[in-house]
Amino acid sequence: QLRYQNPLNPLNNNEFTTQLTLLSSLDALNNMVLKMNDLLLYQNSIQNTLTLNLIGKNVKFGGHKFELKDGKGEINFNLLANAQKVVVSIFDSSGKLVRKIDLGSKNAGACTYQWDGKNGDGSQLPEGTYSFKVEAIDTSGKEVEAITTSKGVVTGVTFENNITYLIVDGTKRIKLNEILE
Repeated sequence: QLRYQNPLNPLNNNEFTTQLTLLSSLDALNNMVLKMNDLLLYQNSIQNTLTLNLIGKNVKFGGHKFELKDGKGEINFNLLANAQKVVVSIFDSSGKLVRKIDLGSKNAGACTYQWDGKNGDGSQLPEGTYSFKVEAIDTSGKEVEAITTSKGVVTGVTFENNITYLIVDGTKRIKLNEILE
């Protein structure tokens, strides 16, 4: 605008000052966005580095699957209220029911059941990944909510598309924010 202004009709100083101020503010905002992006990248790199410390540690996360190893499988769930009757159904990797176990009454809170790896006929089942479902009712016959959890050992960490994944027991991939304990 300075180059092409008419000397007989000069630019309005107020308008010129306003435009310079707007350009300066826009440049400052752009620099702030760049600095915030740098800060986010730095924070992510620190988180990723600290996540490596989880390798070899036991973690608990939301899920309904578990591993049967050496004839043993651990089933974990959390009851939100006392239950008069708790029944655990165990399924193989194809989703077929292999055993239904009546655990009787359980108090509210964390519950663990050690499964012997046997089906309803008493035959030992092969090692592998199994899933489970928990059904619980209280003394009045109302359903009690059960939150199922899984446990495992962190065997690796991977970073994909700015998301941190933990590799648990060499096979399961879970997001970092899915860890409960």
